[in-house]
Amino acid sequence: MTSPDTAVVIPAKNEADRIGLTVRSALALPGVDLVVVVDDGSTDQTGKVARAAGARVVRHSRNRGKAAAMETGAEAVRLLDADTPRHLLFLDADLAGTAQAAAPLVEPVRAGEADMTIAVFQTRVKLAGHGIVVRLSRDGIRRATGFQASQPLNGQRCLTRAAFEAARPLAHGFGVETALTIDLLRKGYRITEVEVEMAHRATGSDWRAQLHRAKQLRDVALALASREPVVVENLAKLRPRR
Repeated sequence: MTSPDTAVVIPAKNEADRIGLTVRSALALPGVDLVVVVDDGSTDQTGKVARAAGARVVRHSRNRGKAAAMETGAEAVRLLDADTPRHLLFLDADLAGTAQAAAPLVEPVRAGEADMTIAVFQTRVKLAGHGIVVRLSRDGIRRATGFQASQPLNGQRCLTRAAFEAARPLAHGFGVETALTIDLLRKGYRITEVEVEMAHRATGSDWRAQLHRAKQLRDVALALASREPVVVENLAKLRPRR
């Protein structure tokens, strides 16, 4: 039996229909003794359902975005940690029963073979407009680090506490995954991609989905721009001298 050493952090907004099963599946993972759900300004019963399923719930009174929810969840885990910090496994709220397949993400971190793992879904769900953002992120990561990421925007990741702290402050919103990869690689941390049998809800093609993609594109572009040496140098020149 695996000793408890991992906490799951789940950012969630309006996921009452799936969060319960996601939490229960995460709690069944080997070595997981804590699931923290960050209710990021939900207007439904997400927090109530998550708590009933066994999660510790932290609530943002307003929607603050994925990166802020990740930081809030990680801080909640830190406050509950004993002498040895837990590894942090970040999962999406809409994984439902497929969250039970996340165990392979933890294993390389637990074994000391990786500082962060990134999930590669074996079964890919077609997402309208998703390819443009993926290419932007993948190309940006490759330019910055030489690393060729298969699914650079995948939010299912396991990190050591040390790696997470090294990546703070996290990039804003949906740029968080791209920035995490770049920042940790530049600091010499080891990243491994792991294939898993997991899947989340497909994003449609209506106006809400397109708006989501536009926000994602914006955040990824901003995260990449702030990590380009030329952009950083020019921004420094614009800051007023004291």
